[in-house]
Amino acid sequence: MLEDRILYVDAEAIVIDKPAGLPVDTPRAGGDSVAVRADELKLGFQREPVAMHRLDQDTSGCLLLARNPKARAKFQQAFESGTVKKTYLAVVAGVPEAEAGVIDLPLAKFSTAEAGWRMVPDDKGKSAQTRWKKLAERDGLSLIEFKPLTGRTHQIRVHAARGLGAAIVGDPVYGSGGGPMLLHSWRIVVPRGTKPAIDVVAPVPDTFGLWLDFINAA
Repeated sequence: MLEDRILYVDAEAIVIDKPAGLPVDTPRAGGDSVAVRADELKLGFQREPVAMHRLDQDTSGCLLLARNPKARAKFQQAFESGTVKKTYLAVVAGVPEAEAGVIDLPLAKFSTAEAGWRMVPDDKGKSAQTRWKKLAERDGLSLIEFKPLTGRTHQIRVHAARGLGAAIVGDPVYGSGGGPMLLHSWRIVVPRGTKPAIDVVAPVPDTFGLWLDFINAA
């Protein structure tokens, strides 16, 4: 039940720890999704809450939902103004030479009948920037903290693969796949004017394995 995955709730907002494998929007072919199961998060309200942003199906972690139209408009403005801060944790296949930096790589959607669609670096695409920091490394892999400064589709996944030259472990599109994708929406901070900001951290899933020791020690 999604109710069991609630990390934060008040009259305006709910933040859940979305499990990997569950899409936010209902797939075209139908099936399970956060949207389909939103009634599990009504918690006595007449309206179902509405997701304010997207996480890829294979990405776990913090997902913000608005509980009423007024809150939805407020959060939408916060996202559009760039004041919502999101932090992701990922394990990548490689060890960047630098310790930290900003990836500035415009992105565009590219599709073919054979392979379907994906996002690709394109100077004529939409602006996309991601701040990153290396937290730990071992056995040719790295634990990276990503803070997206823009909100493009698959931004962190493409920036890891093409910006850092180190795809996220388990990424079936931009990496080699094979196992769970180790990308987690770890923290979200949403300002609310005179009200206290929403500031939530989602526990890192067990799929991160030994990397949990580095994360818990930080």
